[in-house]
Amino acid sequence: MNTPVHAERPTILVVDDTPDSLALMSNLLKDYYNVKVANSGEKALKIAASDVPPNLILLDIMMSGMDGYEVCQQLKLDPGTMNIPVIFLTSKVEVADEQKGLELGAVDYITKPISPPIVLARVKTHLALKAMADLLRNQNNYLEFEVAKLEWLPHTNTHAK
Repeated sequence: MNTPVHAERPTILVVDDTPDSLALMSNLLKDYYNVKVANSGEKALKIAASDVPPNLILLDIMMSGMDGYEVCQQLKLDPGTMNIPVIFLTSKVEVADEQKGLELGAVDYITKPISPPIVLARVKTHLALKAMADLLRNQNNYLEFEVAKLEWLPHTNTHAK
């Protein structure tokens, strides 16, 4: 099996204010993905809104300053970042916390301590879902464009004599 060239690999943004957690996740993902890291919510928002946004974000909830919930909410309100899947990584295990994260727009929720095979499987699944959603969105835009072109064409009456 050929390994994809570096530029073709999806980019994962890992956001956590704990250096050990950033290192753990980076080491887990680096063999399969391009990895960017942010140690604050503010940095995460800047990276996500860059010219080359990440394909997926792994986001810790409990961070000093802007917490993960607020970061997720801002990502989902911005048209430029709203379609980036967000997976929360957290030690919070209350159902209400998980529900809140999903209601804010996260696609998944993984509790710490993490299981590397689970993280890799969920990242792979959500990247595949994002790729399919992007494809469908692009096809829909193309079809809407084609329909709009047809609506501007002069209509001919084929039944007139």
